[in-house]
Amino acid sequence: MAADLQETPERDQNKKLNFVIVGGSLGGLATGIALKALGHNTTILERNRAPLLQDQGAGIVAGGDTLEFFRRYNRCDRPIAVASQRRQYIDREGRVVHTVEMEQNMTSWDLTYYLLRTNYDGIENPYCDVPEPDPSHGKATHLHNRTVTDIREEGDQVRVFWKSSTDAQGSLLADRVIGADGPSSTVRGILDPGAQRTYAGYCALRGTIREREASGPTRELFSERFTFYHGPGVQILAYLIPGQHGTVEPGERLINFVYYTNFPAGSPALEELMTDVHGRRRAITMPPGMTDPAAWEKQRAHAREVLPPPFAEVVCATQRPFVQMVTDVISREHEYLGGKVVLVGDALAGFRPHTVASTSQATFDAMIYADYVSGKVPREEWKRQTLGYARYIQRRGVEMGEHSQYQDLPLEAHIHDRNVASTPREEEVYPEWATVF
Repeated sequence: MAADLQETPERDQNKKLNFVIVGGSLGGLATGIALKALGHNTTILERNRAPLLQDQGAGIVAGGDTLEFFRRYNRCDRPIAVASQRRQYIDREGRVVHTVEMEQNMTSWDLTYYLLRTNYDGIENPYCDVPEPDPSHGKATHLHNRTVTDIREEGDQVRVFWKSSTDAQGSLLADRVIGADGPSSTVRGILDPGAQRTYAGYCALRGTIREREASGPTRELFSERFTFYHGPGVQILAYLIPGQHGTVEPGERLINFVYYTNFPAGSPALEELMTDVHGRRRAITMPPGMTDPAAWEKQRAHAREVLPPPFAEVVCATQRPFVQMVTDVISREHEYLGGKVVLVGDALAGFRPHTVASTSQATFDAMIYADYVSGKVPREEWKRQTLGYARYIQRRGVEMGEHSQYQDLPLEAHIHDRNVASTPREEEVYPEWATVF
């Protein structure tokens, strides 16, 4: 039975299926877009109580897979990124000490999210005009305030149970279920409870300021440059991303920073930083606008002590910082119940942010799964590409984090650790352990 089900996409590729996608962030939306373009019906279950997710205030390096996804599926006519022409490294005084000419594309979480929502279910928004519906596409349904509670096989299908914050309950029957619900995936927790998310011992402090609000020298240093600084137990990087409503107008773009610094598990400093303005201890992420001002003022003071002046300036100037505890998690498999449930993106493997590959993983997983469903890619190739990439990049992220936070290495070692999204996928050679099934 299981083997037969696993061959269904290739054997009956013209059958229109009903997909339930758990998770309505970037990975879930990308998967929904790719599947509905094949004519399949998709329903996204998003646990957030609001119909739209909040702006995360985060930048994204749009790697080759992300750009390819938008080339294939984006029907909105507008710029999606700010180009960076150079990677550069500065010293403690703020002087450029190494450069690499390399074009990369930087975008924002909120622009990416709204482009995907517009392409998925045509929601009105100030980021882009809604395209005309394509009659060849399947039906796309987005349901918010739906927290998945269980998944059960029901004959050749799968039933997904959910509840809401108002105690409403229900279920949906699907031919296939996609777990796209992030590093703390409920779907993975139900089907592979042994894959636990663990804290790596340091946090990513993040924020933005408008380009025109920076001093002249700082604005010039970061303008269309991907800039890094490494110090003992500290790494910080910055790049430009689109501004409000996705504008790429100079001056209105945002300088986005990611500042890694060590906080031992259970330490008073970590507990203070992760306790919000209402006294609630956040589990893993402190959302924008919720950081306790007194806790953030201590981080400002520390930034002035350990960072080059241009980086200290942007850290101290940000008004809506947020914090992510850096974690590790990876599932042992990416399909369950004979292939009727599949994990994609962060639900499969939560990469450390040094790799800047999470969005690339989500968009690639969406594209290759759609190609598998349509019969363009055989099952073994789909499995090799998704699992191989997840295992390889997850381990690389751990190595990069260890170098960054716990080893006092020369600059040359950090330059070699360039983020994964800057390397074309076809140049990656997965070691044998990454593709053993």
